[in-house]
Amino acid sequence: MPTLLEESVLKLFAQVRESLARATYALLNGDMDLAQAVVDGDQAIDDLTGELELMIWSEIESDDFDTAQLRPLVGVLLILPELERSADLAEHIAQRALTNTGTEMTPVARGIVQRMSEVAAEMWQAVAGAYIEKDSAALELDEEDEELDILHERLTNEIARADLSTTVAAQVTLVARFYERIGDHAVNLSRRIAALRP
Repeated sequence: MPTLLEESVLKLFAQVRESLARATYALLNGDMDLAQAVVDGDQAIDDLTGELELMIWSEIESDDFDTAQLRPLVGVLLILPELERSADLAEHIAQRALTNTGTEMTPVARGIVQRMSEVAAEMWQAVAGAYIEKDSAALELDEEDEELDILHERLTNEIARADLSTTVAAQVTLVARFYERIGDHAVNLSRRIAALRP
């Protein structure tokens, strides 16, 4: 049975994954309302992260604190920034939707972005599962991480070939980097979770 802290961390995992999916949809479909909802919703993720940090420090500083719990609590403190930064990256993608960046992209570029989002979401689903199972032994993200790198390169090449304005090309380049960094955070989280194992 997950503890309250574990349930809250899993909620953060779910919120980041949902923000990523919604931001991608908004970007590729020019959905301004959804994009703004993702941008506005980032504050709730920041607030929950702050609450969890306070909860952990309160437990560590309590008189009846069991030092055997120190390792997992510190582990969560290390996990939280990765979650918060990934949510920020999803927000950055949504912000590009607000400037119609997605609708200016070529069909090929849009397809690559869609696939980057799918791969990143799969990585996050795997990491969330590893966290709740407290076992990252079977969590291997190298293949997915490499695919994101390849997709990033393909998108960069597509931007160079396409007849895009300098502004749009620069924004799409940033979007590619945002997805790649979200994947990097998933890899970092898998290592943090591995370190939580006794």
